[in-house]
Amino acid sequence: MSDMDHKDMNSESGADNSGEKKKEYEDVCFICRRPESKAGKMFHLPNNICVCDDCMHKTMDAVSQYDYQGMLNNPQILNMLNSQFDNRNKKPDEEGDGKEKEEKKQGFPNISFINLSGLTGGGPIPNKQRIRKKDGAGQEKAKPLLDIHSIPAPHKIKAQLDQYVIGQEHAKKVISVAVYNHYKRVATDTMDEIEIEKSNILMIGPTGSGKTYLVKTLARLLDVPLAIADATSLTEAGYIGDDIESVVSKLLAAADNDVDKAEQGIIFIDEIDKIAKKKNTTSRDVSGESVQQGMLKLLEGAEVEVPVGANSKNAMVPLATVNTRNILFICGGAFPDLAEIIKQRLRRQTSIGFNAELRDKWDKEKNILSKVTVEDIRNFGMIPEFIGRLPVICTLEGLNEEMLVRILKEPKNAILKQYQKLLELDEVKLEFTDDALEAIAKKALEKDTGARALRSIIEEFMLDIMYEIPKDDNIGRVTITRDYIEGTGGPLIDIRGNYSLEDMGSMHVVEEKPIS
Repeated sequence: MSDMDHKDMNSESGADNSGEKKKEYEDVCFICRRPESKAGKMFHLPNNICVCDDCMHKTMDAVSQYDYQGMLNNPQILNMLNSQFDNRNKKPDEEGDGKEKEEKKQGFPNISFINLSGLTGGGPIPNKQRIRKKDGAGQEKAKPLLDIHSIPAPHKIKAQLDQYVIGQEHAKKVISVAVYNHYKRVATDTMDEIEIEKSNILMIGPTGSGKTYLVKTLARLLDVPLAIADATSLTEAGYIGDDIESVVSKLLAAADNDVDKAEQGIIFIDEIDKIAKKKNTTSRDVSGESVQQGMLKLLEGAEVEVPVGANSKNAMVPLATVNTRNILFICGGAFPDLAEIIKQRLRRQTSIGFNAELRDKWDKEKNILSKVTVEDIRNFGMIPEFIGRLPVICTLEGLNEEMLVRILKEPKNAILKQYQKLLELDEVKLEFTDDALEAIAKKALEKDTGARALRSIIEEFMLDIMYEIPKDDNIGRVTITRDYIEGTGGPLIDIRGNYSLEDMGSMHVVEEKPIS
């Protein structure tokens, strides 16, 4: 085989590869912004512009109705326009000489063609606003992301969550079982002609207890499309803010605009308590009860049109139809006043007598949220139709001092390990005494913001250390003590000797001085 044949084959294969890349996404009409699956076959114009059949016919009909002085019926004028268009697309060396060159340059005076690609930002529609094509032209049934035999068991999912999240055993069990059952349901669809319904989850817990962190960790562990949305920016359709369908649009973006893949994903809606029904208001509740009503069909399962690559629908954004029947929804919120509502309900059950429960019994109950009922959530401001579509209610307990100490040192990406790694880059070993960790946990409990308080406290007392340590190359180890945390002393400083960083475990304290 000759070299020319090889070149021809390579060029053909290159053309096929480029064709496959182009076919990976659907074409979108430049005028109506509908994708190819809805609008049908497209007309491909110069500058990477696609126009659907309907828009092309409407454009031609509009031009024919306003034909100025029979311009389109005059063959001489059409030839002049065509010659001008040909000259614009030809290179200078391809044009003729003499009279022929002058005739071709004649054309229609003061008329030029508009470069429509400038209206799209100077190029074709970006891939983030294109929809991926379905296999088999969308006729075949979408394959599940996980095979029935390859779905990780609930105990394996929980074991992976245990490496990052301390405590909250009940919440981790609920999420592990929900994800496991969700993908069994997607993989089988039906079992002996029995349709398996999905079980959406409502997570309730105080701030800093790990609701969002649980789902973010789950997103890293599972290779499935998972979108995390915020309910605070949602408003009713027609008002300023994000539309309700924007939560599905984020999932579609996480699935790389693959509709089939997005229809098997998971959506976590954070701060769900912020859309509770507003009390004592006479105006329309566009960011509260109206959002709950708009999410009813979304949670239950319906075909919704969502914008591709944007948060709201407009004329310049293509729309995709997504069926939410197989999408698992997990909603989380702090519900700050829910504890008082639960206590009021429990106090109504008190009685008089030797074995009666006292009214102040529940004031000292730390894990009061575990006694929540649907009635309490309805009194908080959630409508019954919305609660009914979240059948699994999961509560997270508040963090105590022991759990805060474990959060500081046990997870894979613990806060103390992060600072130890930072100082290790300066060849300095950082250590914390057990008393120091307990002092940090006590200070965090006083702030009453959960695990978020740990970061702010450590940032405060590590500032001087991170500033002063790089000044002195003789420092080999820094030990944080309880006295330094409480402000009554300083950290223990070990001076570097003739040893390496690996030998620091056998060093003794030789100097103690405060760092200011």
